Amino acid sequence: MKFSELALLRWMTQLNIGLALGLLMWLASLPTIGHAHGTAAGDLQLDHPYAVPSAAGEPHGKAYLRGINNAGTQADKLLSASTPVAAKVELHSLKADAGGLRGKQLDVIELPAKTVTKLRHTGDYQLTLIGLKAPLKDGDRFELTLNFEHAGSKTVKVWVQTPREAAHAH
Repeated sequence: MKFSELALLRWMTQLNIGLALGLLMWLASLPTIGHAHGTAAGDLQLDHPYAVPSAAGEPHGKAYLRGINNAGTQADKLLSASTPVAAKVELHSLKADAGGLRGKQLDVIELPAKTVTKLRHTGDYQLTLIGLKAPLKDGDRFELTLNFEHAGSKTVKVWVQTPREAAHAH
């Protein structure tokens, strides 16, 4: 190999390494796509909004978030929620008793600083969708607007899915 061919080969290798590094940096800057979904509202991380399928004719539905992580130093509150798939949304706490989980309507859901508050189908809190316009079916998606005292309003995309525990029970 001649000297000029060797120099050209080195230059092309350096160019390829530079292009590869540039491509990797660009890919790293893109939003990640994963199984879970979530978004942020101020200091709040809203993790995995979901709803469970409703039975045909059932007037109410239930929506949840895996959690609301308040990473800030100030407490916040979930004041209300709304969705086009229901007439209204109520905030409920869930408590276990002999008959299962019982819901109690709340004015707000407290979101303490540096704490994750769970809105899960297995307890703590839920968003009850009153006056469903159509049954919630596995695979459906709909928008839900959450209104916070400090973080403002945030609209999230809710996925209707059968919880893993229920799917494995069948």
